Amino acid sequence: MTNLSLAPLFRHSIGFDRFNDLFEAALRNESGSSYPPYNVEKHGDDQYRIVIAAAGLQEDDLELEVEQSVLTVRGGRREKNTDSVTYLHQGIAQRAFKLSFRLADHIEVKGASLKNGLLSVDLVRLVPEEAKPKRIAINGQSPADEKPAIEGQVA
Repeated sequence: MTNLSLAPLFRHSIGFDRFNDLFEAALRNESGSSYPPYNVEKHGDDQYRIVIAAAGLQEDDLELEVEQSVLTVRGGRREKNTDSVTYLHQGIAQRAFKLSFRLADHIEVKGASLKNGLLSVDLVRLVPEEAKPKRIAINGQSPADEKPAIEGQVA
């Protein structure tokens, strides 16, 4: 029997549980790469955070954009090291990258910060009142809707 990991399904979408969309995103695997490493965190019912390892990058080297419910994070070292450095071992990757995250309805980017080589993108779900679930009475009428029986009339 083959072990099937569902982890790829959950790292491309944030804030909703539509299995079909997640499955399609995992099959497409648009990014094709796991660089740079990142975490998707849930910090409450309506708060999320994406933390991306951006070692060696500065704020000017990163670009965040939201278009049609897709958050795109691009990064790459813009400054070239003019010193004549010869690396005996270069283990810190400095290549350009592009990560895309499909955001669910009502998910908005609250802010982003870069600290200690980690880019944190804070997301919040702001559901408008008309989109929130409403409780429906079963076969019920509110007391104001009920008509009192008139004498001589069969109710």
